[in-house]
Order: sequence, then C-alpha cells, then structure tokens
Amino acid sequence: MENEKKIRLMIVDDHPVVREGLRAMLDRRTEMTVVATASDAHEAVTQFRQRKPDVTLLDLRMPDRDGIKTSIAP
Repeated sequence: MENEKKIRLMIVDDHPVVREGLRAMLDRRTEMTVVATASDAHEAVTQFRQRKPDVTLLDLRMPDRDGIKTSIAP
C-alpha cells in the first residue's frame, strides 16, 4: 500500500466520543487516513475546503444544521 494513494477522510459529528472512536478505528487502516475532523456544520465546510478529503463521514443530526443541509461542495 506504500505506493498507492491513501483514501483521505473527514469525520463530522457533534459528539466527541463518536469522532474519536471513528478516528481510532479508521487510523488502524493502512489504506485510509483521517485528514480532518469537525464538530459542527460550519467547521465541516471550513475543514472540507482546506483539507479536500476524498470521503466525508457526515452526521445527519447536528444542532446547528443537519448533515443533509450542510453544503460542503467545493
């Protein structure tokens, strides 16, 4: 896997335990790397634009704005 491109992930969830748990599980995978985490929709958009992950794991229910309404397109 050293010569192959790793899948770059971002985790978005308002619960720290969920974010940390997902990150711990995904960090064990050699083909993936967590490049950003966010705790709300605003932070998710900012991190997405800065880090440009390949995949975003986005919580559907967050206090400020739900995952469906969160626009993280470039």
